Order: sequence, then structure tokens, then C-alpha cells
Amino acid sequence: MDLKVEAHKQFLKEKIFQIGNKWPHFERLIQDVEKIGQSVKETDTVAILERSYIYGGVSLFAPLFNRCNLISIDCQTLTAEERGGYQANWTNDARCLHIKSAKKAPITNTTLQDNSCDILIVPNVVHHERDQDGMFNEFFRILKPGGRGYIFEALLRELHQIPDDYVRYTPWGFEYMLQKSGLNMVDYKTSGGPFEAISYCWDQALQYIPDGEQEELKSWFKSKHFQELLDLDKKYPENVKRDHTSFPVAYSVYFEK
Repeated sequence: MDLKVEAHKQFLKEKIFQIGNKWPHFERLIQDVEKIGQSVKETDTVAILERSYIYGGVSLFAPLFNRCNLISIDCQTLTAEERGGYQANWTNDARCLHIKSAKKAPITNTTLQDNSCDILIVPNVVHHERDQDGMFNEFFRILKPGGRGYIFEALLRELHQIPDDYVRYTPWGFEYMLQKSGLNMVDYKTSGGPFEAISYCWDQALQYIPDGEQEELKSWFKSKHFQELLDLDKKYPENVKRDHTSFPVAYSVYFEK
């Protein structure tokens, strides 16, 4: 076990994604990417398409890959320069392994060679790209035949980083977009449920209340009801009134070329 990598994972869970007290669904993302990192071969080329400019150019996920040819690309959105590294100070945490992304490029034109990647990882980025067809076509172009891809996306999210917020896909919406570009969805895994969705909306609603007025409500929610809601998701995982219905907060999609 690499203790520095383990510490970096804890940094991701506690500081970046705040899994224990805010966004539990991101546990799925970290677990999935870690598992992919453990399965890669030394000869594999892995591309991570992320928005590392938010964190001062630091790749959040590169430290989870140490046995392959890794390329982390900082995928700039339309307002990237305007926003700058607005969460760069988060990486001052001593546990963070500061590996910078190798290059900056739009997700629709990564500048990678055709058929050059064995594995493609796209963590929490898809909804920020305006040219959806161009992005999925780029996934197809850079993956090798037989190459594998992974996408993590939220289904429930407020409008954020306006105007760079364009779409929310269901897994079957992803299947359609992948097929349209020549790729095949292999599997998907969900995270969260309707009670975590309530928790997420509560967290967002508190941000609309001025600081001086929100402390009592924030304490009431965080201390009494946050964990209670998560426990209800575990206790009642299925809709007992309606068939063909579910309420995940986020999910992972696996695909191949």
C-alpha cells in the first residue's frame, strides 16, 4: 500500500468531494477510478480528461495511476480563464499529491493521436461541454479499438458555473450518445437515492440564506438529519409504488470501442 496515495484519496474524500458531510455520491467516483487504476497494465495509455484549472492545474486523479503511461488533460471551458483557479487553495492540504496536468486542450480537440488510448476517464465533466457531439466523437477518435472508457456524472445538480452548464443525461441518454459516435455502453452503476437528493437540495437551499441567518438551520440539518437521510436510502432502496422508476443522484457509465 502506498501511504502517500492513500493520504491523497483521503484528501479527495474529505476536502474536495466532502463525502462525509455533503456529497456522499462522489464515493462512487473515487472507488471506480481507484479500481481502474489498480487494473491497468504498464503498457496501457490512460487519458484523464478533467478540469484541473479549477485546482490551479493540479490533477485530482493522476496520483491513482502509477503503472502506466498517463496523460492528464486540463479541459478548458469557455469561461475557464475568467474563473481561474478558484479552488486552488484547496490543494494546499499536505495530503494532496501535486501532479500537474500534462496539457491544456478542449475536450472536443484533445490533440491526442487517433486510436492512442487504452483507457479514457472523464470525471464529472460532460455536462460542462456545449458541443456534445464533438465531445463524444473525440472519445471515439482517441480510443483504440477495444479500448475502454469511464464517465462519472451527476443526474441531480443545480445550475452552476453558468453559462458552462449544458446537459443532464440519464444512463440511457448516455447510451444513445455513445452509440451515435460509434461506442458501446457496457454497464452503469448508480449512487445515492431520493433521500440523498433531499439532502443535496437542503445543502443548496441553505446557500440562499444570508450567513447571519443560516446557522441555526444549518446546525439543525447537519447534526440531526443529514445522516438520517442517508440511512433511509439504505433502508428503502426501491420504489414500492411505481415500477421502472429510480432516483439516483449520480452514476458511472462504462463503455468501449
